[in-house]
Amino acid sequence: MDMFDALMQGFATAATPINLLWALLGCALGTAVGVLPGIGPAVAVAMLLPITAKVEITASMIFFSGIYYGAMYGGSTTSILLNTPGETASMVTAMEGNKMAKSGRAGAALATAAIGSFVAGTVATVVVTLFAPTVADFAVRLGPPEYFMLMVLAFTTVSAVLGQSSLRGMTALFIGLALGCVGMDQITGSARYTGGKMELMDGVDIVLVAVGLFAVAEVLYAALYEGKVDQSQNKVTRVHMTRRDWKRSVPAWLRGTIIGTPFGCIPAGGTEIPTFLSYATEKKLAKGEDKAEFGGKGAIEGVAGPEAANNATVTAALIPLLTLGIPTSNTTAVLLGAFQNYGINPGPQLFSSAGALVWALIASLYIGNLMLLVLNLPMVGLWVKLLKIPRPQLYAGILIFATVGAYGMRQSTFDLFLLYGIGLLGVLMRRFDFPTAPVVVGMILGPLAEAQMRNAVSIGEGSFWIFLQRPMSLTLVVIVLLVLIVPRALQYWAARRAVQRHDFAAH
Repeated sequence: MDMFDALMQGFATAATPINLLWALLGCALGTAVGVLPGIGPAVAVAMLLPITAKVEITASMIFFSGIYYGAMYGGSTTSILLNTPGETASMVTAMEGNKMAKSGRAGAALATAAIGSFVAGTVATVVVTLFAPTVADFAVRLGPPEYFMLMVLAFTTVSAVLGQSSLRGMTALFIGLALGCVGMDQITGSARYTGGKMELMDGVDIVLVAVGLFAVAEVLYAALYEGKVDQSQNKVTRVHMTRRDWKRSVPAWLRGTIIGTPFGCIPAGGTEIPTFLSYATEKKLAKGEDKAEFGGKGAIEGVAGPEAANNATVTAALIPLLTLGIPTSNTTAVLLGAFQNYGINPGPQLFSSAGALVWALIASLYIGNLMLLVLNLPMVGLWVKLLKIPRPQLYAGILIFATVGAYGMRQSTFDLFLLYGIGLLGVLMRRFDFPTAPVVVGMILGPLAEAQMRNAVSIGEGSFWIFLQRPMSLTLVVIVLLVLIVPRALQYWAARRAVQRHDFAAH
């Protein structure tokens, strides 16, 4: 009953006219961001982080959340119409959705994507409502050793899962950890790695890193490397699903939700894995003429399942963010920075220290999901028109907005040099296929992990054995080792079997 009362109180807060307006603005902007190719929710939230200095915390977090899950909806539109994913999570949707559009079924594809996103988002929000407080209660009982190992697990999984190479992921993570060490030591108060610059005494601002790595790097990379973009557009049919489409979509939505939700809850990072898993599942389960549509005319299950998995993952990712303070994606990492701008550290105490904010945020997820369904079904034509903005003007606008936002925080010219320096680092990382998410995760969690490690070692009276003496901490050590060792062992055995088969065939 307490949970129900808290949720009702959250609805009362989220349903005030000003908060509803922020939610609508966030959802509309998020959908537009998802529609525009190459601009993800992390870029949008990073660019808008400076508003945290002016806007009340509940309103700004509702606004950022609207952008976050709105972009996941919007990404499907360009994937289906233009075969151009607006977000990496929409890559799988493009595989079948664009084939459906080319065979004259764009309306059905867009409809199943929108309704599937609504179904999955709502179910995942129920999971957040029911289980986030339980996870928080459990997390309160964890000590510094467990928290340090949880953060190591987050470092390991995010670095290993994102990008093509674990080594590149780990390199990106260490860049983030190095940036996190700049400034005053949390415990001794002495300056470190500042190079004698007074501007770095407070450390490198997470807003600068986020805007530089995502927004500035995106624009500079596009200017340097992007080729001519195919501007051809498919004709949008009426948004309509036949009875057969509904019959095929509903089970796919439910399966996608079941696959996506656990991936959001665990600190493993990214929506790519659950969406690919969902697509593989739908392709495996399809029979007869339905199976023949995969890769041909386009199978509606290949759109419905991955879109549901994508949105379930995104919504459930708020559980580790709110209860453990661990971001599992680019956008949740930037959201963590937004919380910290207000002096709030997400974690086990958040539900007791800022309960009104958390429940208003959860209530806004239900409201936002409904808003997005209303926005997505009737307004597909409007989102398609956004694609007509010429690329040079679009990117120039982003660059101006990012520069003004970064300068407006402290009116510091040094910050602008730092912003573009980080932007150039982001260009190099994109050019050589280094993932950027581990940089942000390392920078935000690095100082926290350092403090927890020092506290844990103090509890163990200077001994690192403390991490192996506590059951939960030891379990996390084993999980970290498994994450590092098992994929490499499987690769080794697969390669060895391939060599053996080749030798056998040769003889």
